[in-house]
Amino acid sequence: MSTSRWSATWRARCRRLVLAVLSLLVLPYVLIVFYLLDFVHPVSTLMLRDLVLLRGYDRQWVEFDDIAPVLVQSVMMSEDGQFCAHAGIDWNQMRGVVEDALDGEQTRGASTIPMQTVKNLFLWNGRSFVRKAMELPLAIAADFVWSKRRMMEIYLNVAEWGDGIYGIEAAARHHFGVSAAKLSRRQAALLAVSLPNPIDRNAGKPARGLRRLASVIERRASRSGGYITCLYD
Repeated sequence: MSTSRWSATWRARCRRLVLAVLSLLVLPYVLIVFYLLDFVHPVSTLMLRDLVLLRGYDRQWVEFDDIAPVLVQSVMMSEDGQFCAHAGIDWNQMRGVVEDALDGEQTRGASTIPMQTVKNLFLWNGRSFVRKAMELPLAIAADFVWSKRRMMEIYLNVAEWGDGIYGIEAAARHHFGVSAAKLSRRQAALLAVSLPNPIDRNAGKPARGLRRLASVIERRASRSGGYITCLYD
């Protein structure tokens, strides 16, 4: 092959690679718009992984109005107390994390529900600056396009609550034998505090530490009326 032909082939391959990468980067934003449609039930990257590995999973989609409000309150108080106030990112929390990192201190979590939702839908688990850099604009875009109710509905239907257990309906039935609409305040609090590590934190068989955290969230949820105005009138 001549040098000129080799060079042209190499450039063509590079262009195809660049186009493929750009397509992968743009695809989540296209899907965010597509997920506006109420009849669309998104799946997470973990669900897709389970399908590829032939593990299967348990997820039964449930509409927002069929989820017990005490569960929504508990999740907000545990995961993102400013959910109704921010536009995808809690910049005050994020600023604190950056300052801690610059000071060499151990950083705390600052992921909002929009950030967790886009991570579950489009990205991967694990700490990574690359993932975080992709996550932030996706969270802003999703919060701009979706209503808060749609955001919460999607989040609660794709969150992992155990090995192969996804979404609040499957979680409620697996751990407590009830539907998502029938969860008690205590059950809701246990499910909420298990979210950061649902494999090790078993809401149905909580250890003492998990029960203690659930008690804190249960009290906060009972006083959360002013924080949930974007979801309930």
